Amino acid sequence: MKAVFFDIDGTLWDEKLRIPESTKKAIKQLRENGHLAFINTGRAKSNILDDSLLEIGFDGIVAACGNYIELDGKVLYNKCLSEDEVRRIIDIADKCDMPIVLEGPEYHYISPVGFEKDPYVDYLFNKLGDRAKLTGEYDGSEEINKFSADVFPETDIETIGKEIFSFVDPIRHADGVIYEFIPKGSSKGDGIEMVCDKLGLSLSDTYAIGDSNNDLDMLERAGHGICMGGGSELAMKAGEYVTDTLENDGLYKALVHYGLIS
Repeated sequence: MKAVFFDIDGTLWDEKLRIPESTKKAIKQLRENGHLAFINTGRAKSNILDDSLLEIGFDGIVAACGNYIELDGKVLYNKCLSEDEVRRIIDIADKCDMPIVLEGPEYHYISPVGFEKDPYVDYLFNKLGDRAKLTGEYDGSEEINKFSADVFPETDIETIGKEIFSFVDPIRHADGVIYEFIPKGSSKGDGIEMVCDKLGLSLSDTYAIGDSNNDLDMLERAGHGICMGGGSELAMKAGEYVTDTLENDGLYKALVHYGLIS
């Protein structure tokens, strides 16, 4: 039995949330062949809601860059930032012109200014409904696994680093503007290892498929790292195999290449 871990954005679906029929077919056949399929994403659990995605069928979810794990619908792991850390993040981000999105298993908290030209934030408010709130509504009782931010030329990233890099690590996306910040010592790769430990699987029997800079650790940690065609330069270097693009049935072709489906 093998276990395959799939990133969502740029791997399972495109920027318009379109999932190729070949991807659905591939994952269905993968599981019918006795293998396991897991989501492994930077998205927090509260942002994994789309029926068209979940109805594909997965054995578990590794969310928030390895900081939240579900197996068969039951929570296995949930690592959160402390209330003090979250309040420090909100305060320094506001002072240093860095709009943020705090991401947790139940809610997202979004800066009220700075995202006026960011369509992804519009998507969050539209998709999450009452799960999307403003940072001023954070009262300390909500769980936050990680946060994302837009970093502009005017953002004082040096001061931000002095305040929060002792407890979070930054991941810079290929566009140079979007950053993710995750609790120190955590990653998508750690999520794979925890799932393997729980299920008694060997890392050599795992496959990870992604396309972005936040996939690097999972591509390197899994027994076999696969980068989608058109992925970031670093992701393509991290994977042992680069498949075709999402639009050209890259995920399906990758599973065929490794003999997991036919």
